[in-house]
Amino acid sequence: MDGKVDKIKVLYVDDEENNLVAFKAAFRREFEIFTAIGGKEALEIVLKEVPEVIITDQRMPHMTGIEFLQEVIKVNSTSMRLLLTGYADISAVIDTINKGQVYRYLTKPWNPDEVRQAIKDSFEIYSLRKQNSKLLKELEIANNQLEFLLRQKLLS
Repeated sequence: MDGKVDKIKVLYVDDEENNLVAFKAAFRREFEIFTAIGGKEALEIVLKEVPEVIITDQRMPHMTGIEFLQEVIKVNSTSMRLLLTGYADISAVIDTINKGQVYRYLTKPWNPDEVRQAIKDSFEIYSLRKQNSKLLKELEIANNQLEFLLRQKLLS
């Protein structure tokens, strides 16, 4: 091993090219950034790169942030999902949280420090969930082995 630490994979989805460029410029040194101009392109990235954190704008043509996150859950339910929007439509936020299983809501224009911390917090939860899943699988294997040994003992 070369000792290289893997960067957190972050997918940022927005329909405005300037926002994609600004986001990548702000965070590319700390995170592995993927950008997509809309939901369809973003879903292809989700399947190929499996980002740990996904941040999406709500208002986009063809597929809203809510619709995109609903599709993400179907193909990758483990990614942490964050909604970014420039308007304060509380019903859309509630809808997204309920349907898209959003971890956090961020406002536009985004604050780099707030986004950075949200990514780190999201990744910490992602990592804990992954570790928990691994430990549950190990526990299930150990339990099955114990049950097998107990059956063997009872039969002898």
